[in-house]
Amino acid sequence: MAVDEGRLMEFVGKFVGDVGAAMAAGNVVVGDRLGLYKALAEGPQRPEELAARTETAPRYVEEWLRGQAAGGYVEYDPATGRYSLTEEQAFALTDPFAPVFAPGAFQLAVGTLRSVDQITEAFKTGEGFGWHQHDPEVFEGCERFFRPGYIGNLLPSWLPALDGVVERLQHGIRVADVGCGHGASTLLMAQAFPASEFVGFDYHQGSIEEARKRAADAGLSDRVSFEAASAQDFGGGPYDLVTSFDCLHDMGDPLLAARHIRESLGPNGTWMVVEPFAGNAVEDNFNLVGRSYYSFSSFLCVPNALSQDGGYSLGAQAGEEPIRHIAKEAGLSRFRRVAETPFNIVYEARP
Repeated sequence: MAVDEGRLMEFVGKFVGDVGAAMAAGNVVVGDRLGLYKALAEGPQRPEELAARTETAPRYVEEWLRGQAAGGYVEYDPATGRYSLTEEQAFALTDPFAPVFAPGAFQLAVGTLRSVDQITEAFKTGEGFGWHQHDPEVFEGCERFFRPGYIGNLLPSWLPALDGVVERLQHGIRVADVGCGHGASTLLMAQAFPASEFVGFDYHQGSIEEARKRAADAGLSDRVSFEAASAQDFGGGPYDLVTSFDCLHDMGDPLLAARHIRESLGPNGTWMVVEPFAGNAVEDNFNLVGRSYYSFSSFLCVPNALSQDGGYSLGAQAGEEPIRHIAKEAGLSRFRRVAETPFNIVYEARP
């Protein structure tokens, strides 16, 4: 085999970077859990100072800080031996309710990889592996991964992009949030529109129980409820607005789900479909975002869809055309792309 040494070393460089990133994921989770980032955001510190502030072991913290600095997640001053966070690093690493929160994505990744044995077997058999079968860290990490995007975009831009929906929410309507998980999107909308009523649905009972707790803690239980049900059989309609956030592509039968949503919409109802950002051609997704989504999809989205009836496995990078086709086949004749971010595309579908 003739190997070009230059190209080989270029590939080795990619490999080394990926190994470092894989191990860095666990270190970000550790830093988040132990409050290391939050403590470091208070000002430059030596390892022993940060360890004392967080009640952790200095030698571990020293090694952690060195790795964080090597990866560009913290800053290091050789003259003083102190480490620190820039304003931008602190913004992305310390506040789970900010529009950007990196640790959630790493928590999701670490939790997802705990199923590597089961997914390896699924590759050989072709069988599915359900969302509910994953490690609990996946459920929490998923919410912490997606919630910042919802905080930054749902109220300021996504809902206003829908035809007349914000005005109707302000006057008071009934909303179903399908595939709600822990209820982050449901509760964001409920807090912003006190005249409207909201019901969140998810097939995962554990997530529904957590969502109910969060609604109670927020004092919203009087007009926000959560029920265990799938997108194909949830009840309680008609609804003026149905939302689905980053979940349609995970379903074994998204067409049946779309048909049920169509039947559950009241007169002049709207379905807001939020899906991962993707181009229509495979090669359009050969970029950093596409790589992340394809990688998560092979562990989470495709196995979950294959664990269900229906015969679909769209994956996280399905793109606009399959979503449009499903909406049209379900009887939603008006379909348009209304908003996008680097991570999501938002569609409006109406009868």
